[in-house]
Amino acid sequence: MHFFRRRLGSIFFLTASLTLSIGLMPRPSVLAAPAVGPDFRLSDSELSHPLRIIVYGDMRFTDPAETKATNPKVRRWLVEQIVTEKPDAVLLSGDVPWHGGQAGDYDVYRRETQIWRDTHLHIYPALGNHELSGHFPEQTCLENWWNAFPELRGRRWYSVQLGSSVYVLNLDSNSSLLPDSEQIAWVRAQLAGLPATVRFVFFNLHHPPVVDVQENGDPSHNGRPNEHALAEFLTKAPEKSRARFIVTAGHIHNYERFLQDDVAYLVSGGGGADPRPIVRAPADLYQDPGFPNYHYVRIVQDSEGLTGTMVRVADPDAATPAWQEKDHFEIRAAGGSRLSGKSN
Repeated sequence: MHFFRRRLGSIFFLTASLTLSIGLMPRPSVLAAPAVGPDFRLSDSELSHPLRIIVYGDMRFTDPAETKATNPKVRRWLVEQIVTEKPDAVLLSGDVPWHGGQAGDYDVYRRETQIWRDTHLHIYPALGNHELSGHFPEQTCLENWWNAFPELRGRRWYSVQLGSSVYVLNLDSNSSLLPDSEQIAWVRAQLAGLPATVRFVFFNLHHPPVVDVQENGDPSHNGRPNEHALAEFLTKAPEKSRARFIVTAGHIHNYERFLQDDVAYLVSGGGGADPRPIVRAPADLYQDPGFPNYHYVRIVQDSEGLTGTMVRVADPDAATPAWQEKDHFEIRAAGGSRLSGKSN
């Protein structure tokens, strides 16, 4: 089972197989003051030292007989390897199912990730575009997502505090992120209410704000106005002066890394979906030509900041998995050096 630490008022309690009867809550409204403080929280005593976070997305769990839209063998390899990392949190950047309107895809997700529940991993997903696909009404798709992640029922975006120094905002890039949107009002309130001890804020969503723009590429994968608006908001957010911002996304079935306006941007869409070749612009801090990049990103906190590593499947055609650590980078706390790294 996925374990969350839930906040109700000032009371925190653990939810496992039991789900609160909160019903289908309405989406946040700008007519009421957005909630301040994390929706879920893990205390320092519940976390490893150093803290370990896994970031990845675009698995497309579905019938294993489907091998064009997704690679079921590699998908399972990644699930099993992530367990060996013993992470404190796994941030899924969306497109967990292939067709979110089909409940059977979530049945495959449950079967293939049973080891995550057996080892009590903390799983924090964001909504991707495939969560809302499958030629079904949006509400049907959301019901399937909430049934797979019952702790999130009624939420499309939510916050998690990991110990005293890390805060995660899981966003819904299917919904508006424009300046006057309900979601950005909520983000603004969450940032304004950050505890003074927080040093790093993760923004986890599906569609990436910063990408390698491809000549003749489709608008969805070349960066959309919705996510560009988020990047512009983060550039001007006053909290950026005291907490380092890290944006993690997927959607592009590859790996990219950027530093823009003192914000770190990661694209980690190598969870199993059909790989997408890209031409890397000079701004991309990862320039290795290797392809495909089935992978996840390991992020470890130390006394100085965060150390990131892209862990890649060496040979997707092999009978058994082998792993390569292909990108290494450091993200220091606000006020220190920004971001450094190298590719192997």
